[in-house]
Amino acid sequence: MLCLLVCAMNANAQHRNTQSRYIEYQQYQVNKNYTDSLVAVKEKLDTMETASADGDEAVVLDGRFYRLFAPLTFYHSPARKALRMNRQAGDDAVNDEIDNTLLSVYLERPDLVVNSESHLRKVGGVNNEVIVPIQQDVELVDKAEPSEVESVEDTPEVDVVVTKPNFWTIKGDYFLQGLQTYISGNWYKGGESNYSLLGSVTMEANYNNKQKLKWDNKLEMKLGFLTSKSDSVHSFKSSEDLLRLTSKLGLQATKKWYYTLQLLAYTQFTRGYKSNDRRVYSDFMSPFNLNISLGMDYTVEAWKKKLTGTIHLAPFAYNMKYVGRRWFDENVWLPTRYGIEADKHVLHDFGSQFTIDLKWAIAENIAYQTRMYGFTTYGRAEWEWENTFTFKFNKYISTKLFFYPRFDDSTPRDDHHGYFQFQEFMSIGFSYSF
Repeated sequence: MLCLLVCAMNANAQHRNTQSRYIEYQQYQVNKNYTDSLVAVKEKLDTMETASADGDEAVVLDGRFYRLFAPLTFYHSPARKALRMNRQAGDDAVNDEIDNTLLSVYLERPDLVVNSESHLRKVGGVNNEVIVPIQQDVELVDKAEPSEVESVEDTPEVDVVVTKPNFWTIKGDYFLQGLQTYISGNWYKGGESNYSLLGSVTMEANYNNKQKLKWDNKLEMKLGFLTSKSDSVHSFKSSEDLLRLTSKLGLQATKKWYYTLQLLAYTQFTRGYKSNDRRVYSDFMSPFNLNISLGMDYTVEAWKKKLTGTIHLAPFAYNMKYVGRRWFDENVWLPTRYGIEADKHVLHDFGSQFTIDLKWAIAENIAYQTRMYGFTTYGRAEWEWENTFTFKFNKYISTKLFFYPRFDDSTPRDDHHGYFQFQEFMSIGFSYSF
């Protein structure tokens, strides 16, 4: 019962508020119409100019005629004069004539009456004292001479240059870092001296027309070498070797989602060895991976754009693995180490793929970059997760910590790690970004 009473009170309050706003609006509209009509009458009177019989001076314009020009209003004075017992004309003949004219209109065309004097007094008042409009005496102080208009021939020619918008963004990141360890032959704990050098170049060329189309291209090149006295077979061997191209063509679906066609291709520069082992474990185009996927990209922008990147989800993907080198040793066909059948060089697969590529500015001089890639045919799977921490000392000097786990069940199973593989290094040296 109490609930019904509260609802009824709220309904009555809303009805009163609506009615009050409607009355205020009606009052405002009447006042506005009335004011606009007075302005229109004033403009008409200002354009009328009469002269006296001798023509020496202008006749003062009479502002009392506004009632004939304004929207027809029911005034009290015409009815009061018509109903009074004494019908003698008043002292003001002009007002008597105006009242008689209005009265005849009231009687013959009452449908033209749109307002009343009582309503006007309620919303703004009626000023009966305004009889003669205020006239301003304006003295001509100085007469300005017309300025000379420059001819078209004197106007200097202006070259108009129209530049096309540049939708391309070019950026890059370079670093060259090394690590040196020296241990004397009589060091009480033993150990081995070694040297390592790592160089990396990352270049990006991205197109975005700020409407629907986006095309991102990234080329990554990494190459590192190390030497150790314990390796009597190789004077140096590669510790990091990567040549990878990522190209994505996107058509905008929503603010942050894009329909995307992605091409991913990667291989290495040089041969891959192990210490004191002459066999070649990998080489240029051995293996070479090509992945083409169709899906959607999500643009990541979080924490005031400190975390940025993309997430690519592709339910349809084609993967080609190619191994050009033939033999691992005299008895082993190298492509078989990468899941390819003997006497063949190419493996074609269809499945699903995802790629997560993010950058996080943890602090002013600390940054974290991660890339996670996965592909599955629902019969076998590849997964890799690259993690790079960068600590900047200044604009040119930095140190990097790299951790890289990987899973691939198409390769031979290891007794200790299974199908998982790991790589990790830390380096310090020169770096530059633009």
